[in-house]
Amino acid sequence: MAVGVFDSGLGGLTVYEAVSKRLPEVAFVYYGDNAHAPYGVRTPDDIYDLTCKGVSRLWDEGCDLVILACNTASAAALKKMQEHWIPKDKRVLGVFVPLIEALTERQWGDNSPPREVAVKHVALFATPATVASRAFQRELAYRAIGVDVEAQPCGGVVDAIEAGDEILAEALVKSHVEALKRRMPHPEAAILGCTHYPLMQKTFQEALGPQVKVYSQANLVAESLADYLARKPDFVGKGTVSKFITTGDPASVSTHATQFLRHQIKFEAA
Repeated sequence: MAVGVFDSGLGGLTVYEAVSKRLPEVAFVYYGDNAHAPYGVRTPDDIYDLTCKGVSRLWDEGCDLVILACNTASAAALKKMQEHWIPKDKRVLGVFVPLIEALTERQWGDNSPPREVAVKHVALFATPATVASRAFQRELAYRAIGVDVEAQPCGGVVDAIEAGDEILAEALVKSHVEALKRRMPHPEAAILGCTHYPLMQKTFQEALGPQVKVYSQANLVAESLADYLARKPDFVGKGTVSKFITTGDPASVSTHATQFLRHQIKFEAA
């Protein structure tokens, strides 16, 4: 009787924070698959299987609508899930499209043909699996023409965040930004294509420079979810209390979540 939020670990909490603030009357169940994080170095089949297992667990909690607050799962698993696995009375939504619609200055649900947009040079920072899927480029091509995307697989960043090592995470972000800028010296916009990365947004922005507009997903997803629930209120559910569940060690995950979000989050065992 709530809305589910799925992630491979802690990153989806950035989406949870935004959607719960935008929709304070809605109860959420957050599922973090911390025992198997990071997803970004796993095979597509492995990501698919783990994502289906997590979504099933959220359905067991009464969440008929689940947000995949994980770009890797959205990129590598969602299309197959929608085509072959999700029953007609359930909904599973990804996090890519709201971001791309903001980048291409389209209104939610605008299905007109692709067109020229103002931004021509875009840096994409994502997990290796998300980069390999080319899902971002595919979705962008449906909406815009003439945009050059340079993708940087950011190995190690999610691991450092999950381990609570902010110093290592900052160092890795700076290294990945430097690597991308050697190939695209002057990006106009940067996409943080992993929901863990907004926890490091300040570091990304400083490394890129103030002239680069950095897009992260949380607030964009929150607005899209608010619009979706306004059109489909049956998926809101009647729950009143949000909860957090994890496949990892609840005490450790709670400590790291509290460290990064700067307020207490308490997880239970999934």
